Amino acid sequence: MKYLINLIILFASVGLSAQEVIPLYDGVIPNSIPNTMKEEPMKFGDEVAGFRNISEPTLEIFLPAKDQATGMGVIVCPGGGYFMETYGREGTLIAEEFVKKGIAAFVLKYRLPSDSIMKDKSIGPLQDAQQAIRTVRQRADEWGVEPDGIGIMGFSAGGHLASTAGTHFNKSYIPNNENISLRPDFLILVYPVISMKKELTHQGSRDNLLGVNPTVEQVDLYTNDMQVTENTPPTWLTHAGDDKMVPVENSIRFYQALIKNNVPAGMNLIPEGGHGFINIPIDEWMQPLFQWIDKL
Repeated sequence: MKYLINLIILFASVGLSAQEVIPLYDGVIPNSIPNTMKEEPMKFGDEVAGFRNISEPTLEIFLPAKDQATGMGVIVCPGGGYFMETYGREGTLIAEEFVKKGIAAFVLKYRLPSDSIMKDKSIGPLQDAQQAIRTVRQRADEWGVEPDGIGIMGFSAGGHLASTAGTHFNKSYIPNNENISLRPDFLILVYPVISMKKELTHQGSRDNLLGVNPTVEQVDLYTNDMQVTENTPPTWLTHAGDDKMVPVENSIRFYQALIKNNVPAGMNLIPEGGHGFINIPIDEWMQPLFQWIDKL
């Protein structure tokens, strides 16, 4: 917990202003129960570095100039151990980098799993990821995005969420009467939690999402390298070999599963960077990612 608090302080930063922030749902939020939870911003000075107690999800929209737009869009899921969300360096600043490249970015403030606000906390974040994909596809023309050019990116526990969206899309966990595809067109996973297996997982993320005594079936279902198929979207992974919080083996196993299933995949393994790449400039570790995106 102390490490996460220090991380959120280090991630505090000011980024590009969004064009719009919208509620993720119109009306009733699925899987919710009456509650009095109040969202808690985590500040460093006057800057909001992240959020806790998120019960009302939003989508923050960052669009490039029309003459620079590529037609691609990325939904960004900040990390934070399913306990909080690091909204600066893993959210708004990432959106700014995408916009510089002509790529629309949509920062998702997803609900954090909690028995006090959800009937089933294990599916709450996934519902929000699916709703974000559905929303961006519905409004693709309005936002200058191609419906078949929408990816999802996640960091740490947000990487678990993004990889869950990329491996569990055949089942809709949200109302979807229009039958809009919930499959992202590509995945970007940055030091992601992939496994819920005790020997490999980030324990805090597992406990917060599944509880302290999950069933074997729950663990297997949310161990996402076990869920990869030939229909899993093309994926880019970035991880540091010296990550002490989320072992790099998480990314390696997901990559191996992708290759086994003939899914196009790329991976950038950084020898030193720890968890969070705090001492690595964003544009430095993102440059290989952009080269991969160009080839898509």
